[in-house]
This record gives sequence, C-alpha cells and structure tokens, in this order.
Amino acid sequence: MNTLQLETERLLLRPFRFGDEAEVFTFSSNPIINKYTGDPVITTMKGVKQLIADVWLSDYKTYGYGRFAVVHKEDKKIIGFCGVKFLKEANETDLGYRFLPAYWGKGIATESCKAILAYAFETLQLSKVIAFVNPENPASSNVLKKLNFQFEKTAPYPNETDPVLWYRLTKKDYERQ
Repeated sequence: MNTLQLETERLLLRPFRFGDEAEVFTFSSNPIINKYTGDPVITTMKGVKQLIADVWLSDYKTYGYGRFAVVHKEDKKIIGFCGVKFLKEANETDLGYRFLPAYWGKGIATESCKAILAYAFETLQLSKVIAFVNPENPASSNVLKKLNFQFEKTAPYPNETDPVLWYRLTKKDYERQ
C-alpha cells in the first residue's frame, strides 16, 4: 500500500506514513477544522504519532484501505486528509475529509473525493460508501451532493446521541454519473 498514489489536477493522495507528523499536527490541532467532526483536537506530537500508527496505518493493515494524506502539488505540503474508512461500529465504509482552512471553498474536497470514490468503487470494488455530516456544516453536505450522494436519514452516529446527517452512495449510483 505504501507505493499507492492517486493523482488529480492539483493533488496527490497517498497513504500516511511516519515522517508526516508535523503536517498532520497542523490540521489535527486546529479547533476550527475539527469543529464539526466529533473528533478531539490533538494537542501533542505523541497524539499525532498514535493517530498515524493506531488509526491510519492500522486501517491499511486491517482493511486494506483508510484515510489518505492530501498533498497540494503547488505547495508541496499535506493540506489534510481524504479517504474511505471501515467503521466497525456502523459495519459500513465511510468517506471522510478534512482540510486546512486556507484550502476551503476551492473545490479541493470535491476533487479529492472524486479520486477516492473512483478508487473505492473501481479498485476496492466497494458496493456502497456512506458519509456523516454535522447538520451545522452545510458546506460538507454540498460536497456530498455534488458527488451524487443521497441523503438517507438524520440519526445519531453509532454509540452517540447527537443527530447527524447520513448520506450514501452506491456503486450503481456512482456508475450512473
């Protein structure tokens, strides 16, 4: 998996690896980026190393896929992540993305998600991908709608109490695009 790389016009998407800690810390420690995610802000490099080892590298090993580092070609730096992740608690594969605020509103989320969805459906042969959105984050819902995701329901994330918006995209709907 370490040699896998997806490419778009402006972006390179690749698996995370040790050596990415400083750039991961930049977006993982930013409370603005994490506001709508339900994930805690990471405040130490030890926390970043645990995220890389215990989540991303573990997901690659266990499921064969996970979130990817998104490298902005022009700036040559990691600006966030995008990828599919298997969620045991939902028994589903989830699309997720997170970017530095300087890259919001520039189509980066849509561009990176298109590459990830092509990988998910064409290479991994997934039959469905879901996504969760905090109701207070309409920009993220707009990204999913551009990608042809269908709204499914408003309900709490598994094992939580606050309602979120559930979206889904089937391989069949993806192939119709």
